[in-house]
Amino acid sequence: MSDEKHYLQTNFGYLFEEELIDEIQKVGVYKTIPKNTPIIGVGEYIKSMPLILKGAIKILREDEQGEELVLYYLEKGDTCAMTLSCCLGQTKSKIAAIAETDVDIIMIPKEKMGEWLAKYKSWQAFILQSYHARVDELLEAIDTIAFLKMDERLYKYLKDKAMITHDDVIYTTHNEISDDLHTSRVVISRLLKKLENEGKIKLFRNSIKVLVL
Repeated sequence: MSDEKHYLQTNFGYLFEEELIDEIQKVGVYKTIPKNTPIIGVGEYIKSMPLILKGAIKILREDEQGEELVLYYLEKGDTCAMTLSCCLGQTKSKIAAIAETDVDIIMIPKEKMGEWLAKYKSWQAFILQSYHARVDELLEAIDTIAFLKMDERLYKYLKDKAMITHDDVIYTTHNEISDDLHTSRVVISRLLKKLENEGKIKLFRNSIKVLVL
């Protein structure tokens, strides 16, 4: 069995029947994307939908000035269901996707996505569940922005990042965090020191260890 088929079976075999797995392997385009590489850009037409076999992807929203805000993360076994409506409706993407880690994905062409909705109940259930999960995450992102103080947002961001990468040590800079949270580097640096004094994190040069998950 090829590595691609192995990852496909491992992450999606419990969801999809063997016939659908075989179709995905036949028509899907496998890609390995290095960390921090853009996958989807705002304003792009999307012609395929990713299934994540390995790694994690960061989903962002951009304003008119190009400032970014992290909405949620996707990991192995996930897909970005928003791309389905963009593909089938032939509309431009309103989100950006960036590889949070090195990522292995399989891209499903839009011609097959609609066909499989009618052909496979397992595919239909997977897409509906993905929509539901993404809506929940969007609502959580809105609640975080609306109701949490910036130090609480920062701490949640660090914990989410640690969980999605399966590593309590986060390799990042204060500038990168401030970009993701749409605030200033000075604010982030001050709040990181506050979290360290509270015993929640440990700061190192270009890395942060989350002590309490």
